[in-house]
Amino acid sequence: MARQFSSFYWLSARLRAVPTTAYVLFLLRWVVISTLIGGLAGTASAIFLVSLDWVTHWRETHLVLIALLPVAGFFIGLAYHLFGNQVVRGNNLILDEIHAPRQLIPLRLVPLVLGGTLLTHLFGGSAGREGTAVQMGGALADQLTRLLKLRPRDRRLLLIAGISAGFASVFGTPLAGAVFGLEVFLLGSMRYDALLPSFLAAVSADFVTRAWGVGHTHYPQLASLPITPLTILYALIAGVLFGLVARSFAALVHRISQLFGRIAYAPLRPVLGGVLVAASVWALGTTRYIGLGVPVIVEAFHLSLSPADFALKLLLTALTLGCGFKGGEVTPLFFIGATLGSALAGVVPLPVALLAGMGFVGVFAGAANTPIACTLMGLELFGVQAGVYLALACVVAYLFSGHTGIYSAQQIGQAKHLRFGRQQGSRLGDL
Repeated sequence: MARQFSSFYWLSARLRAVPTTAYVLFLLRWVVISTLIGGLAGTASAIFLVSLDWVTHWRETHLVLIALLPVAGFFIGLAYHLFGNQVVRGNNLILDEIHAPRQLIPLRLVPLVLGGTLLTHLFGGSAGREGTAVQMGGALADQLTRLLKLRPRDRRLLLIAGISAGFASVFGTPLAGAVFGLEVFLLGSMRYDALLPSFLAAVSADFVTRAWGVGHTHYPQLASLPITPLTILYALIAGVLFGLVARSFAALVHRISQLFGRIAYAPLRPVLGGVLVAASVWALGTTRYIGLGVPVIVEAFHLSLSPADFALKLLLTALTLGCGFKGGEVTPLFFIGATLGSALAGVVPLPVALLAGMGFVGVFAGAANTPIACTLMGLELFGVQAGVYLALACVVAYLFSGHTGIYSAQQIGQAKHLRFGRQQGSRLGDL
């Protein structure tokens, strides 16, 4: 009898140890892999951010460069036409590879998107930086698939971690970056098996970028505001507006892209677009609405700005990206949202800084369909005191942006409303 009990306890201990061992091995494996991803993505983002600061300063001190935007557009278009047909879809290519893995993302995506984005900013296009960092992070991470001989199911986790690393390192927001990678490819759902790789890669990439001595923009910390039925109502109204503007931006970018797609020879598309953008800047007589626009974003937290600010940035960014220039949408969306929120301070009785912060994350949440990541970004950038208002702005904007977004390869995992349940499983680009 004693031997039977001894055998039973030994077997029970072994059974309990098996899952623990599996978890430990999974942890150790992804600590190594995610650290590699973080090192690659963080270093790439550091190089990118330093270069971006340099070209922005050079442009602002040599404004004649804006007249050469069509020429830059031709070389960007030609480079992708000759060498980048497989990678021209950028972020959407990475999302498609997560949904249905087919082939390794070519490493040439990195120099193409990096060079294209720097040229876009140097010569006066209105674009962001998230797209570049995410594409570099995803492409660099994917190279480990062959090097480490990973299985297809591991490759999905690798790509998600690469997205998280790129986003976290370019904005200095590791929590938002980690959740962005989990949230962005499947609207209304997440892959929890990628939690650990995403968080490890995001934290390590952010650490590496900062270790290179590259800093990020500091925004004001929002003050606490008492929660009352009236302030909640104002926040809901603002969230609706943020969602509708996000929807308008995504629709306009796609529409402009379709119109320029009618030009048969692809390198000529950004040439025509460059002419229109450069002419617009000349007509406006200001560079306020090109590049990243970070100084205006910061200004929106202190002053109630004109509605023209968000409208002009929206139009110039949609034109820049829609015609084929490279860069991201997110920082322009920060600009659009912050200036829209700032303008609303004239009619909505909430503090201007709070409305700017709500718009900053809310419009992005609606356009990217990532409300949780955007809420976390708001907490990381602006503090936790106004967390309820930031979250409401993101959630309501997400709802009112509908089944549209800046990433056409996003699939609908969970419809935003039961009425549209039949659209589950569809790509946004197919709707």
